[in-house]
Amino acid sequence: MKFNRDRRRSRDSKKAACYGEERLSELPSDVVVKVRETVKTQSKKAAGNREERLRKLPNDVLVNNILETVETQSAKTAGNAEDRLSKLPNDLLINILERVGTLDAVRTCILSKKMQKLPTMLSQIVIDLSPRDLVQMDGVVADVTDKILSTRSPQITVRKLKLKFFLVPSRCLSIGKSVGLAMATQKLDAAEFEIMPLRDNGCCTDAHRLLFGQQFNDFVRDCQDAFAGLTRLDLRFLRFGESNIPNILSTCKQLESLSFFECDGGFRSVLHVEHARLVELVITFGEFKTVVLDCLPKLQRMTYNHWPCDENPLVLGFVPQLWKLSLANANLSGKILNLSKLLASAPTVSDLYLDFVSEKIWVQPECPKVLAPVLAKLRFLKLDHHPEECDISWTMFVLEAAPHVEELCITVWDHKCRMESQKSLSEISDVKWEPSDPHFKHKNLARLIIYGFQSDDNFTGYVMRVIQAAVNIREVSLHDRKVCEFCAEKFPHMEVRPSSYPRTSEEVDLLRKKMTAGSATASPDIHFRS
Repeated sequence: MKFNRDRRRSRDSKKAACYGEERLSELPSDVVVKVRETVKTQSKKAAGNREERLRKLPNDVLVNNILETVETQSAKTAGNAEDRLSKLPNDLLINILERVGTLDAVRTCILSKKMQKLPTMLSQIVIDLSPRDLVQMDGVVADVTDKILSTRSPQITVRKLKLKFFLVPSRCLSIGKSVGLAMATQKLDAAEFEIMPLRDNGCCTDAHRLLFGQQFNDFVRDCQDAFAGLTRLDLRFLRFGESNIPNILSTCKQLESLSFFECDGGFRSVLHVEHARLVELVITFGEFKTVVLDCLPKLQRMTYNHWPCDENPLVLGFVPQLWKLSLANANLSGKILNLSKLLASAPTVSDLYLDFVSEKIWVQPECPKVLAPVLAKLRFLKLDHHPEECDISWTMFVLEAAPHVEELCITVWDHKCRMESQKSLSEISDVKWEPSDPHFKHKNLARLIIYGFQSDDNFTGYVMRVIQAAVNIREVSLHDRKVCEFCAEKFPHMEVRPSSYPRTSEEVDLLRKKMTAGSATASPDIHFRS
């Protein structure tokens, strides 16, 4: 009997785990009862214990199952739907609703009288639709924002307000006024705006960018209370005047994160950035001649992707807390950057990401003694989209100059979709560098990761050299080339080199022995992860 009970218990457990990922309306009635009883039991415990248990459950179990139950039952009888939810406390329902977008939460709450007031009790208001959905529902964003913010209790803190909307003056004004009033009368911890023009990059001319820039400036001028409390601002396809961006930054006094996508102050203009609270700055495809970070005492993360010209793209001024720097460029102009000069004012960088977009290497190898002062705190280095035709051995100069690096990750990939030239750059992509000191030792490198590994001298020789130098290395992870299904479809005429990644256990064992043969101290775990 005990054996049979154990078997039944095990069978029921496995069945419940399987059904846990499906919608609640599809579960057997006895399992539904058990779920409701479990929720009821949890609701009687302390709020802290309830929050901890909820965090351990998948979002789709907490959200989709409960919400779909409401919809299914309301389609039958509204009374039954309300009856099924009547035993759930408000704080549990709010916790569930805050795990989906605010529009979905509002739509669900309409189905039950008990839940109709819950949207005004949400501590997170997030309206983050896809561009396609936003085209159809952009007016709804303004209406829902105003409705929730104007009727909610000022005693409930808004932990997060995130709104994505189009740059349509009338609707922007409505959103700005609602948010500004809420900031003046309610407790609001974080507020984010993601603003997009109605035209995307494909049909956005310089005249459009100027118009959108002026419309945004008017928006800021008319809704200064809202912008004064913003903590995050994401802008796209705008062209500003010379003084517009400094004026925007001075208005957004609480701003912590700023993102520009295809924005500029006029072609080849110089952008000067000063702000007392800014923590993160992201610039992608900015038509700036130079970006100068004059004074950003709290800046921690900086990303600059695809600068357009051959000038110095980035000047780091007063950035005493900068620890993460990400730079990506195709370098079709041939401009080479010296890290010793670029990072001269930012020796605090501990996480460095360099993306070569499968094109020409734009970093100049330097003498380790010159580079060492600016890489003294570097711990994580990632080199992405390294061209396949370029020897990776040049990267050794960074290890020599950065004694505290713990992890080095290199992705070697001619990713056709990301390449801008769409032609081989074998004649110009190689880097000239002085061979590293064969006797130098690195005591802190623990992990080496290579994507795009091939069984040739370029890779095996490099791994051997790193293992010889890194006396305490623990793990080497070698991956085959990454695959992009769109590359072959978009560029069928482009030849793809055959892969020489090891496939058999014999090939793997042979390579392991070869790469560790020259090391007398380090014996890392070498993993081939195809």
